[in-house]
Amino acid sequence: MGMTMTQKILAAHAGLERVEAGQLILVDLDRVLGNDITSPVAIREFEKIGATSVYDKDKVTMVMDHFAPNKDIKAAEQCKMCRSFCEKHEVTHFYDVGRMGIEHALLPEKGLVVCGDVVIGADSHTCTYGALGAFSTGVGSTDMACGMATGKAWFKVPGAIRFNLTGKLNPHVSGKDVILHIIGLIGVDGALYRSMEFTGEGVSALSIYDRLTISNMAIEAGAKNGIFPVDEQTLAYVAEHSDRKPVVYTADADAEYDATYEIDLSKIKSTVAFPHLPENTHTVDEIDDIKIDQVVIGSCTNGHYKDLEEAANILKGKKIASHVRAIIIPATQDIYLKAIENGLVKIFIEAGCVVSTPTCGPCLGGHMGILAAGERAVATTNRNFVGRMGHVTSEVYLASPAVAAASAIAGKIADPAKV
Repeated sequence: MGMTMTQKILAAHAGLERVEAGQLILVDLDRVLGNDITSPVAIREFEKIGATSVYDKDKVTMVMDHFAPNKDIKAAEQCKMCRSFCEKHEVTHFYDVGRMGIEHALLPEKGLVVCGDVVIGADSHTCTYGALGAFSTGVGSTDMACGMATGKAWFKVPGAIRFNLTGKLNPHVSGKDVILHIIGLIGVDGALYRSMEFTGEGVSALSIYDRLTISNMAIEAGAKNGIFPVDEQTLAYVAEHSDRKPVVYTADADAEYDATYEIDLSKIKSTVAFPHLPENTHTVDEIDDIKIDQVVIGSCTNGHYKDLEEAANILKGKKIASHVRAIIIPATQDIYLKAIENGLVKIFIEAGCVVSTPTCGPCLGGHMGILAAGERAVATTNRNFVGRMGHVTSEVYLASPAVAAASAIAGKIADPAKV
């Protein structure tokens, strides 16, 4: 029996000819990532085990993005600890205010991940980089500490589920709608500790940014990782952003999958995940009047330039509803600058939105848009658990940038094709 794409990458990094689902292996790492919330825990564990140096100062990365710019004294102390650690160990890739972005948008942009890499990050949405044909997954801070010290990590080789994509997306429909559709189909535990492997001729119809969004939310289906095959789009993106040589792995024709789902992209509609789980999905044409108080467009899931551009196209020349607070958060400084240069920020401000420096901010209820009791938000973020964005009685509706922008104008959840 052959191997899946994920299994081939893991086998190569474990120095093995082949691996099987369920096998425990020790793997060499190409990158170890942490942020301002998870890194301090890892630093304390790093010191507790007596480590005196990081395994490779160029392969450890820390990004200050969750509570940065610092929202309070505790957040400032967290960032100070990371800053001191990276200075002491001469860590090359430390990204602070002014240089940072939301980590899972920043690393691909900086060329720090390429095809065939193995990446661990002390953040569950590290699975984003599967869009580039890499194996990437979230780990705990203890694993991050060991990874920083040794450059290795233990894994149980995951089984896989194949999603065979056909067709092309309709206008106003994006990768966010695709992954919400899939999670609605299989549930939040439908891919538990499996690799979600996307194949088929429909892959070529998805932009790299659609793929980044889909891979990012693989964890919301319980997956170990999500991964796309490497094609011309992938190689062009990697060549533009990195001087490292990509390594391309392909699944064997006889690779074993636990299940296969056929997904016709042309049949997917704008989709919204209702509180309080990403699997609680409804298409916009099924939704009655649901008044909202806030819209957030940004996050590691949907803060790319393409996402901002999609929102701006809907908001241009219009005003958001008077009772709605709309917060736009570019995912990186480069994206922010491009949005300024191309007039997107002007469109947002004239529509009545506020534009923030890059930050995870409201996604995890950190800052820059906390919800009060009973308030509702439409957000392009990735989770809508109880209390995720504020008060435990608040509600978060997950949606694409197009739906979010349309909803900001309508003051209720709205179909972008009808605004």
